[in-house]
Amino acid sequence: MKYQSFNEEIIRLVGGKENIQAVVHCMTRLRFTLKDREKANTEELKALDGVIDVVSNNVAYQVIIGTHVSEVHAELISMLGLTPNVGEENEVKEKKNPFKAAMDLLSETMTPVIEPIIASGLLAGFLSLFSITGLISADSPTYQLLDSIRSAVFFFLPIFIAMSCAKRLKASPYLAVALAATLVSSSINDVAGLSIFGIQLPQMVYANSFIPIILAVWFMGQLTVLLKKYVPKFLQYFLNPLLIMVICLPVTLLIFGPIGIWIGDGIGWFFEVLHNTFGSWIVVMLYAAFQPFLIMLGAGNFMMPLALNFVNKMGYDPIFLAAATISDLAVSGAMLGYFLRAKDSKQKQLFGTVSFSALMGVTEPAIYGAFIKFRRPFIAVMIGGGLGGLFAGLMNVKTYSIVWGLMGLPSYADNQDFSNLVFMIISVVIGFVTAAVAAYILGIPQEEKSVQAKEAPKEEVLEKTIEFKKVPLSSAVEGKVVPLAEINDQAFSTGALGKGLGIIPTDNKVLAPVSGEVSAVFPTKHAIGIKTEEGVEVLIHIGIDTVELDGKHFDTIVEQGAIIEKGQLLSTVDFAGIQKDGYDPTVIVVVTNTMDYLDVIPVAQENLFTTDECLTVIL
Repeated sequence: MKYQSFNEEIIRLVGGKENIQAVVHCMTRLRFTLKDREKANTEELKALDGVIDVVSNNVAYQVIIGTHVSEVHAELISMLGLTPNVGEENEVKEKKNPFKAAMDLLSETMTPVIEPIIASGLLAGFLSLFSITGLISADSPTYQLLDSIRSAVFFFLPIFIAMSCAKRLKASPYLAVALAATLVSSSINDVAGLSIFGIQLPQMVYANSFIPIILAVWFMGQLTVLLKKYVPKFLQYFLNPLLIMVICLPVTLLIFGPIGIWIGDGIGWFFEVLHNTFGSWIVVMLYAAFQPFLIMLGAGNFMMPLALNFVNKMGYDPIFLAAATISDLAVSGAMLGYFLRAKDSKQKQLFGTVSFSALMGVTEPAIYGAFIKFRRPFIAVMIGGGLGGLFAGLMNVKTYSIVWGLMGLPSYADNQDFSNLVFMIISVVIGFVTAAVAAYILGIPQEEKSVQAKEAPKEEVLEKTIEFKKVPLSSAVEGKVVPLAEINDQAFSTGALGKGLGIIPTDNKVLAPVSGEVSAVFPTKHAIGIKTEEGVEVLIHIGIDTVELDGKHFDTIVEQGAIIEKGQLLSTVDFAGIQKDGYDPTVIVVVTNTMDYLDVIPVAQENLFTTDECLTVIL
């Protein structure tokens, strides 16, 4: 294996295999869940060739690797004998308010779609350059065939968005794509005079849009859960897809389509007012100056939906894509300044590598590997990016294609707008050079804090090391453990309702696995929801398809809204009677808001007593 020796060293330095509970990755980092962080040799791990930095905080024990982290991770979990968590989000998620959750959904939805967008944007830039220089005529078949890639990507954007966000919103990706394809079909897209059930439909353009399909897929996800609950299981395979499509299409055409267009128009109106009142230069300047902070907070793709909306409505983006490019080049310049200032050979290698990476448009290695560690580069980018963005804003630089970075500069000359290209080049040079000079002058701070940490007493270090907060769940019933993937119910086995496990019961008493409030008691008494003080939402589902028993064999004694203690009796169940009636008695315990936490870890043992821990929620 390519990274075998590297991973062997990482495993050794984090305390060995037995100290690793779980490991996931994001764009540049390995995120470890360690049993005991004291066993990890952080300083030696930082010095390991191939490791940019190590960050230990209340989120995770993070080893910064670089953009090849997915390859390292794939070999690492193989060496550890772990199974990849299919469908699990790579980025660690915090508890969110609805607005932040919506922003995160937009950002996460755009991440996988960026690949075809970049390809089409760069192609548009090069075609523009070839057309200007006369290498390819804009009327030639070659130009038109290549340009069809660009036009197709943006015309069918709702299909890409549907596939990207369906899984996050609990909808079938294929049904979501079918709905999106229907919306952009020649029968509906921009067609006047349509009606459904006698109701006149507005003429709407769904091609190139993204908000209507996101709203539609969200509704599809809610409807999917509802139908699984109420449609008999033997009919679901045939009936549910049909019901989903014939319900979702009219609702989208009547409600979500107009709402999505209104939201898009509202965004455009807001920035038009901002432009007419203050000038867009202030937004360009601020975004170019502060983009590294957004990336650090996991909101690096926040601007993509806004940029798409501008290009769809106006034919160009006057703010975000140019600002993003200027900011990326400012990050590269700041790291070049540190490269020129550094004396240590390893630091030079680090700064040179991340500077080139940022030059190519990937700034995460620089931000996580150097900015967080030294902090002063943030100031350098604020100065350089801010000045470059200010110039671009004052000169009304426009981005005609969804593209950013050096490779996309030719697209700024689209429509023979050479002055636009010149102004963008000047903006980029201002950002790069100013940030490099500022970083060189600010210098590389000495790591006094690291030295003090080494010399500090063990008790003080432990005080400063924030350990994971955990919420342990005890077993709801005595019995044999069944992995969730082996549960004979697709909604649970696929993890759609959250992580957890099943227990084949050997006792008739169902107890509360945690203290908290009873958030739901189903009328059929077969399922109970509990919400803890920390916000953990636990679902106890007693038996499979036992909703059809309509409460028979169940004696549930708690009510919704009741405050309960861990170990308190919730229900007495005649499991023998359930089996006699032909139903599976497996008790399923899942954390339904799994995605709000770092991980939910099932117990490894085969049999459980009600005093045993069955799940651990890592906050």
